[in-house]
Amino acid sequence: MNDESFEQINGIALAYMGDAIYEVYIRRYLIAAGLTKPNKLHRIATHFVSAKAQAFLITKMEEEDLLTPVEQEYFKRGRNAKSHTTAKNTSVLTYRISTGFEALFGYLYLSEQTQRLDELAQWCIVTIEGKKDELGQD
Repeated sequence: MNDESFEQINGIALAYMGDAIYEVYIRRYLIAAGLTKPNKLHRIATHFVSAKAQAFLITKMEEEDLLTPVEQEYFKRGRNAKSHTTAKNTSVLTYRISTGFEALFGYLYLSEQTQRLDELAQWCIVTIEGKKDELGQD
C-alpha cells in the first residue's frame, strides 16, 4: 500500500486493526514472561490495552517527542474519528485519545513498518511496567 491508499481508510478502521495488533504484542510479551494461565493472562493484558493505559502512553509519546509528523497525523485522524461506540469505563476524551493510539498502530501495521511497530510496542511495554501504580494495576 502506498501513503495515498491510507488516506482512504477511516480512522476507526485503522483503530480496529491497531487495537488487535497492539493486543497481540502485549499477549506475546506476557506469555514470554511466563503468564500462561488464561484468566490471569487476560486480566493483566486488559490493563495494558485499556483506554486509560493507551491514553497515558500516547501522551507520554507526545511529551517525549517520539512520534514522526506522519505518525502524529494518523494519531489525530483516529482521535478525531466519529465512533458510534460509547465509552464504558472511562471518559469520552480518554476513549478518543486511545482510539488515536490504536489508529497509529493500525497505520504502522498496514504500512508494514514492522521495525517501528516493534520499537513502539516495546517502549509501551517498558513504560507501562514502570507505571503500574499510577494506572491502578497490580
